[in-house]
Amino acid sequence: MSDRENLQAMIVFARVVETLSFTEAASLLGLSKSAVSKEIAALEVRLGARLLERTTRKIVVTEVGMTWYHYCARILSEVKSADLFIRQYHEEPTGSLRVVAPVTFGCQCIVPVLNQFVASNLHVSVDLDLTDRPVNLVEDNVDIAIVIRRDLPEHPHFKPLRDISWGLYAAPDYLARFSPIEKPEDLPRHDFVLFRGPAHTLALPFRRDKQKRNIEVRSRFRANNSTALVNSAVARTGIAYLPDYIAQEAVKAGKLTRVLANWEMDLFKSYILYKQESFTSPRVRLFIETLQKAVRQEGKGK
Repeated sequence: MSDRENLQAMIVFARVVETLSFTEAASLLGLSKSAVSKEIAALEVRLGARLLERTTRKIVVTEVGMTWYHYCARILSEVKSADLFIRQYHEEPTGSLRVVAPVTFGCQCIVPVLNQFVASNLHVSVDLDLTDRPVNLVEDNVDIAIVIRRDLPEHPHFKPLRDISWGLYAAPDYLARFSPIEKPEDLPRHDFVLFRGPAHTLALPFRRDKQKRNIEVRSRFRANNSTALVNSAVARTGIAYLPDYIAQEAVKAGKLTRVLANWEMDLFKSYILYKQESFTSPRVRLFIETLQKAVRQEGKGK
């Protein structure tokens, strides 16, 4: 028996089990009652097992038949899901897209893509939540979450977005007041602008070739907002330790300059998290593809 014939037999058998009637199964399938009866009889011969006990009054599913039905049901469910995926793939994106992203990364990297996406898809609306708190896609009823981590996400369904490297930045006027910073060991005598943490000191990691350094520095200004840190560095309060993307505009404007640019520092990664069932939605799938494409193009432009 071919795979196609096998699938047809599974469909017929599943309908008989679900209705416990040859007549109703035949009606649902658009077949004659005799065709259904012959299909079941041929199936039992092929499998070498009695699947149904038939009397003039009722149909009883045997133990073997019920077990085989569960296998059939799973296979037919997958077939339906595959068919649904293809149909939705060709549909125009519609509905509301619910997105969560970190505050600063969302403003600078996600919002521009969302603006483009909304302009290109007239039947899609966007609900964006910018927050730095942990997010649960199911409990928070979210389609897509953007997260930044050192390690791979624990969530089972994700796609990589971009690397997020960190560096030291200071105003040119601030640096001009001191001797040139030529190596990491020159840093402890400077004031630092850091993200707020449990301590006023931080061990900054440096890597270059096979060399590694961890230099402890002290902050006089700490904040939980990257814009505040950039403004503080521009105001010559000290050297700021920031994700590179946050400092880009100030660097282009000449307000900040990179310190010890020949050393690598922390590296994080951003990811797109999504629910498995949501990925079949045209709006979700298309936005993920759009976001990844925009990030790749941005990377080529640097």
